[in-house]
Amino acid sequence: DSPLALAQAYETRDKLKAAHAELAEEGAVEIIIIKTTGDKILNQPLADIGGKGLFTKEIDEALLGGAIDIAVHSMKDVPTYLPDGTILPCNLPREDVRDAFISPIATSLAELPAGSIVGSASLRRQSQILYRYPSLK
Repeated sequence: DSPLALAQAYETRDKLKAAHAELAEEGAVEIIIIKTTGDKILNQPLADIGGKGLFTKEIDEALLGGAIDIAVHSMKDVPTYLPDGTILPCNLPREDVRDAFISPIATSLAELPAGSIVGSASLRRQSQILYRYPSLK
């Protein structure tokens, strides 16, 4: 039930309704909110939990079990290998890929003093920042 997940679900619904008249009828498309393991664990870094599909497993299980007809995932959460019995038939157009940088002392990462600590919940972002700015922590 994250704002991003809901925005993607509503955008998918709207595009399906625009492309298929029968789906534009009232009640033809229902959005079902499914809490995933990644949604429920708020007290530790997701990287510490490990495993694949922290934000997709329960949704995929609902799809395979027939509780839902389609699943909408953020591609960053989709495991490299899809569960058996599923396919990835389409993607929404990509949105802005830039991340936000917020600092009280600098306007960019390049301006931060050596040894500055940068916070990010994403291992990918951490790796990218440390590769580009090895003097940061």
